[in-house]
Amino acid sequence: MSPSFHHRNLPHLLLYARETLMAHFRPILHAAGVTEQQWRVLRTLSEVGAMEPNQIARSCQILSPSLTRMLAGMEEQGLIKRVRSSADQRRQEISLTPKSNKLIDRMRPQVDAKYQEIEDRIGKELLERLYTDVDAMVELIKRDPASE
Repeated sequence: MSPSFHHRNLPHLLLYARETLMAHFRPILHAAGVTEQQWRVLRTLSEVGAMEPNQIARSCQILSPSLTRMLAGMEEQGLIKRVRSSADQRRQEISLTPKSNKLIDRMRPQVDAKYQEIEDRIGKELLERLYTDVDAMVELIKRDPASE
C-alpha cells in the first residue's frame, strides 16, 4: 500500500456534498421536467439576467458544445430566447421567456422549502458559513499568483 496523502481529497468531498444536496432537489427538477443542467441555466438567468452563451457556460460549469445543444433544446421548448446584440450582431444574449419565468415561479416555493429544510437540519450559522467559506475558497484559488 502506498503512503497516504497529507490532505483529504477536497474535490471528491465537494462532489460528494453536491450529490448529497442534489438528492434533495432532483425530485423537484424531475417533477418540473427540467434537467440539473437546465435548472442551473434557468436559475442563473433568473438571478443575473440575460447573458452570452460563453458567460452561461462559465457560470453554470457546462462545456460549450453541451451548452450549445442544450440551449437549442431549451429554445425549442420555449424556455429561453436568443437575441442578437445591438452592439455586435455576431454576439447573442440568452434570456428567459414568460414560460420559463412561470416555471421558475412554480418551482420557487418548493426549492425555498427544501433549502429551509436543509437550514433547519444543519443550522443557519453553518449554512451561512458554508456560503461564505466556499465563495472565499473559490476566489482565493482562482487568483493567479503570478499577477500578485
